[in-house]
Amino acid sequence: MSPTRGRSPIGVPIVGQLREYRRGWLRGDVIAGVTVAALIVPKNLGYAGIAGVPLQNGLYAAAAGAILYAIFGTSRQISMGPSSGLAAVAASAVLAASITDEQDVAFFVAGITLASGILFLLLAVFRMGWIAQFLSRAVVTGFLFGAAIDVVIGELPKLTGTKTEGSNPLQELWSWFGTLGEAHATTVIVGVVSLVVVFGLRAIAPRVPGALVLVVGGLVASALFDLGAKGVAVVGEVPRGLPAPQVPDLALLWEHAGTVAVAAVALVMIGFSQTAGDARTFAAKHRYQIDINQESFAQSFANIGAGLFQGMPVSTSLSASSLNDRSGAKTGVASLTSGVTVLLTLLLLAPLFSSLPKAVLGALIIEAVVSGMMDFPEMRRLFRVKKVDFWIAIVALLSTLVFGVLAGVIIGIGLSLVWLVAVATHPQMPTLGRERGTQVFREVETFPGDEVLPTVAVVRFDGGLFFATADALEDRVRGVIQANPALTGIVLDCGGVNFIDSQGAASMADVVTLARDAGVQLRLTRVKPGPRAVLERDGVIGLVGADHIHGNIHRAVEAEQRDAGRGGDGGG
Repeated sequence: MSPTRGRSPIGVPIVGQLREYRRGWLRGDVIAGVTVAALIVPKNLGYAGIAGVPLQNGLYAAAAGAILYAIFGTSRQISMGPSSGLAAVAASAVLAASITDEQDVAFFVAGITLASGILFLLLAVFRMGWIAQFLSRAVVTGFLFGAAIDVVIGELPKLTGTKTEGSNPLQELWSWFGTLGEAHATTVIVGVVSLVVVFGLRAIAPRVPGALVLVVGGLVASALFDLGAKGVAVVGEVPRGLPAPQVPDLALLWEHAGTVAVAAVALVMIGFSQTAGDARTFAAKHRYQIDINQESFAQSFANIGAGLFQGMPVSTSLSASSLNDRSGAKTGVASLTSGVTVLLTLLLLAPLFSSLPKAVLGALIIEAVVSGMMDFPEMRRLFRVKKVDFWIAIVALLSTLVFGVLAGVIIGIGLSLVWLVAVATHPQMPTLGRERGTQVFREVETFPGDEVLPTVAVVRFDGGLFFATADALEDRVRGVIQANPALTGIVLDCGGVNFIDSQGAASMADVVTLARDAGVQLRLTRVKPGPRAVLERDGVIGLVGADHIHGNIHRAVEAEQRDAGRGGDGGG
């Protein structure tokens, strides 16, 4: 199967995969599916705990997400299900809506999941997946880091058997420190041992499914030592069986429509960026093609299904997808197998989780968010490569901690847009000098030893010339003229200009007039066909003069020096 953008809006890629299915792939797909299910079942219990919904709802979402993505998704290795980041957004939405009743929380989370699925569908129908690109990677990194800290602080009381208060994570942390004197000793022991087990296995045996080991160990310990009778809180009843499709309480959703809308946007922005990136990675590795628009449909159906079956938001899980790949997944049959295995778990094993200590669940959640959301290597990379991006990530992190996860996403989107506008409206326009003894022109700031011509200024314009950058070009040319009274010509290198709008063309005409009024000739070099066509339609090429348009900088400088009566040294 090689889906392309030109096909019908909604496809069923699994049909193409099954048509070309090879018998030798079945063993790898089944093993991968069962292996991934062993990883995601315990983790999804934790994700449900983050979102504040009944534990079985996490498994409902896992099954729906895996099966529906397998049918409609174009990536053959992706594992779709709940994630720690999306669960944190859902929990923040519940908190913002001030919903406390467990049934209402479940309805509300299912409702925002359904809303995000509908929003995904609209993006797919109108081919607007590019909107998700407005959330920069730096913002996502900072937001997820802050959300992870928020979740960790929220889980600490489970490890000590205490309760905390506070309107934000920092207040909750301070409150938790004040309750340590009331900590339940047995609960603390269970919590500490759980943390050691799950983090220790990740450190010394990363291929061992630590979450599965921890859950099984917690259930065995709970039965052997009767931890519930000793005062250790357990998760309570987890019913056996499958959910019936159900539309969430529309009155509840309407009552909190603003929160639902913000949460849905946040879920789409985060979910799409995660899934699109992972899908491209696996497609490149295995040399097949994905369809980003079809991916939007797949995420739409996965979230609509999860919402209708009383689940929670779903997206790709890189750890589960990587395990799927390593275990031999060749097609979406692996994801189908994972979904069916989760369904069998709900039918046969769900009640076993009822005696799981909450301290074990808390440790499971903490490990999941620390390993999945606290990206220390990326933070170090941002600091090393681009400090502005690092500080944007820090602002997103702090905003999440101070104002909450949902507000952190909105602030993050705002930061991304402000940064985008700042970059777009301040294009680079470096001065170029000639490398001595050559015809090569380079940035003077980078190569200060290069020759700067006394009467000809060479400037490169990097970016689109449109309404937001038009004034910047005029200001730059005016500054060059004022800085050098001996100037006879300006060479404007347009090799970096790939777009010009009507205002940009008008601005170029103004620049030509500005230069001539100052007694300076303007020459353009490396003008691309698209921008040149716009300039021709607006009469700018005629205003500049065809003999003032050149193929490279050297020829433009040489022509200017010759016309100015200084042509003797122009050939270098």
